[in-house]
Amino acid sequence: MGAVQKVENGKFVESNSSASLAEAKKSVKGGNTLDKDAFLQLLVAQMKYQDPLEPTSNTEYISQYATFSELEQMQNMSASMDLFRASALVGQTVLLNVRDGQGRITQIQGPVDFVTYEKNKAYLSIRGELYSMDDLATVADPTYLEAYKLAADWLNIYKKLPAIENLSLSDKEKVEKLNEMYEKMTDYQKEFLTDEEVDTMKKYVKKMKDMVASAEADKDDDDSGSDDGGDDDDGGDGDDK
Repeated sequence: MGAVQKVENGKFVESNSSASLAEAKKSVKGGNTLDKDAFLQLLVAQMKYQDPLEPTSNTEYISQYATFSELEQMQNMSASMDLFRASALVGQTVLLNVRDGQGRITQIQGPVDFVTYEKNKAYLSIRGELYSMDDLATVADPTYLEAYKLAADWLNIYKKLPAIENLSLSDKEKVEKLNEMYEKMTDYQKEFLTDEEVDTMKKYVKKMKDMVASAEADKDDDDSGSDDGGDDDDGGDGDDK
């Protein structure tokens, strides 16, 4: 499996994809777990350097070989399950936590286009880049992601509103947008908002309606006063004649 690494100013720049692949290969080469090959090497070393005066019995060798066979079968089964699990992710939206060489974690999110395999390890293709299956953090349902995004957009508007005692008519558009978005949400989507946030929004909506009604009433009074003043002037002209 090949990878293209970005170059800037004559130096290689580690991308999220290359960091993921590097960490995956590092874990394989590191040998931080006792795999079947290491177990077999230990068994051979035991046979090679055993005490000739007190050799290991055939029964013990058979027992150790049986243990080795069980270990091999378990590891093969585990690898098969990982590959099957990776294949089931095609078309799903996933979230990866990719760690670079400095230990910093970057989150990668996107749909899995396809899965490729190398030496019993699965690699996920997301937007044209390959990432190790080991970096998988979350598999998200599209409905969940849509609800999460909608709640985030709602909260973005909500947090820009002033304290309710400082609310003014200039905030009318934001309050109406907030209420409109909430009314269009499904019951499932509304669960992503807290009761406190919803109650506060309702207070904003009520206060804004009262402010708009008060402003319209004041405007009507001003218009009415202007009309009355005009009639008095006309009447006065008639009396003078």
